[in-house]
Amino acid sequence: MSVEGTLRALVAFEVFRTPAKVTRALADPDPEPLRDAWRTLPKEVRDSLARKVEDLQSRGIKAINAGDDAFPDSLVVRGRPAVPTLFCKGDLSLLTADGAGLCGSRRVSPLGLKAARACGEEVSDRGLTVVSGYAKGVDTATHLAALDRGGRTVIVLAEGIDAFRVKREFKESFDPGRILVVSQFRPDQPWAAYAAMARNHVIFGLGKALVVIEAGEKGGTLAAGRDALKRGRPVFALNFGDETPIGNRILIEAGAESVTSRTELGVALDHVKGQPEQGTLL
Repeated sequence: MSVEGTLRALVAFEVFRTPAKVTRALADPDPEPLRDAWRTLPKEVRDSLARKVEDLQSRGIKAINAGDDAFPDSLVVRGRPAVPTLFCKGDLSLLTADGAGLCGSRRVSPLGLKAARACGEEVSDRGLTVVSGYAKGVDTATHLAALDRGGRTVIVLAEGIDAFRVKREFKESFDPGRILVVSQFRPDQPWAAYAAMARNHVIFGLGKALVVIEAGEKGGTLAAGRDALKRGRPVFALNFGDETPIGNRILIEAGAESVTSRTELGVALDHVKGQPEQGTLL
């Protein structure tokens, strides 16, 4: 979480480029390879990276790298970090607080939007942190529900943290003391569809369970549910009866727990709250 840690992250992204190589470099307990990489960079690049570290520090942004003591155990998959680093702004304690991931469509139906808010409230009422993305629709509804309920929330970006801005919808509810913003990507990386898919692994990785509000026949929400099931994460898919989205039906058939009411969700969340991590994440 130090200045050196942030510089290490930036050097790794600059030199190694691909997520797998960046992760290996940052997880390496031997600091010398990254120090050697720093020394071989042109002076103008080193100067640029040093200025970037100062910029991030001035905005209260810190990097927690794979291999750091503060890196969440829940993001270690079979002994390997699932992401290279987490650029963080806000309450760092939320990285390891009990939480639930919530995901769903940006083009959410009116029923799904109502359900998203109810789910965000239920998660907060159970003392859990809401973990979700930063898109319109389900993501926004769940975060705002948590904040309006006096709860806490983790915003997981599908782009570099440089792009983060407090959106208009959050202006009245945004409380830096109850929010953590995280990004696993290079700070200046633009939004991309593949990044949104990769980001979902952090959403269900940081949560004790994944709540699927509305999943389509294909797309990121369905993929997140499937990946969470493969990793042994509890997945709760909302069941609206005849109006249940096809992606939710697919996940229920694949082993997700069907949730038909707010009460059922509360019971399911109580069951996983405080429980050891399940499945193959560790």
